[in-house]
Amino acid sequence: MAAETDSNIRAKVWLEPDQVEALRNACYDNEFASYLQQRNDAIIALLYDAGLRVGELVQVDVEMLREGRAELYLPAHIQKDYPNDNSPTAVTIELGSDTSRTLNSYLASRWKDTEALFPSRKADRITEQGVRYMLHGVAEAADVQPWKVDGSRGDAGDVTPHALRHSVAYRMLHEEEGNTLYDVRNRLRHRSLQTTERVYDHFQKV
Repeated sequence: MAAETDSNIRAKVWLEPDQVEALRNACYDNEFASYLQQRNDAIIALLYDAGLRVGELVQVDVEMLREGRAELYLPAHIQKDYPNDNSPTAVTIELGSDTSRTLNSYLASRWKDTEALFPSRKADRITEQGVRYMLHGVAEAADVQPWKVDGSRGDAGDVTPHALRHSVAYRMLHEEEGNTLYDVRNRLRHRSLQTTERVYDHFQKV
């Protein structure tokens, strides 16, 4: 599978908030190992809140969660476009209260004590492909059909970490009051506002 990157074209696939909630609920289906259920829920919650790229998510360590796990500190070396001339060398992302609670619950009972926030069954750190595989399985269990840019509906195979990143932009521009493309740019940490405009202009309300 090709690496997922921000592109110069419109976001092609995204989910609405109720579909993300369906994903999270499906994490607790009996078909998934009980010790992985909270981890999978926490992964989706963090991706959908912070707008992380999958390559960033898998590098997050427990120590990067601060202030009672209400903030995520991202050092420069794990960020795709940072630092640059217009940005700090590191960023702190304020997390929503639901994400913070989910992370606290997960960490209080996770089955493996690792430096990495998200271990896998066989390793101390989940891989990018492991996150993609998990999301496909959960999306299939939830029978989620994401929206596509041509107005059609996708299937479980279209639910990727980057689709969740696009879903953050959709939520900010459609479900939350007062946000602009500039706010989306800051949340998703694009190198420039022009990137945000190219990818998400069609998400703006008319």
